[in-house]
Amino acid sequence: MKGEETMPKMKTHRAAAKRYKVTASGKILRRSAGTKHLLQHKSVSRKRRLAGMTEVSETHLDLISKELPYKKYSR
Repeated sequence: MKGEETMPKMKTHRAAAKRYKVTASGKILRRSAGTKHLLQHKSVSRKRRLAGMTEVSETHLDLISKELPYKKYSR
């Protein structure tokens, strides 16, 4: 209807959208910390373990989900 007002759309937190990836099943993945610099003293096995994506912990899941309101469509 013409005079009917709707709630405004929620905005996605753009920094969060760049940092996290949502899988098809709805899990949120993040990069491991400690892989950017000061790598010369870290062992090869440690660097290999830190490579790739890991799942976001349960404690941070609610906070990140608020920043990604349309995570269902972000795949």
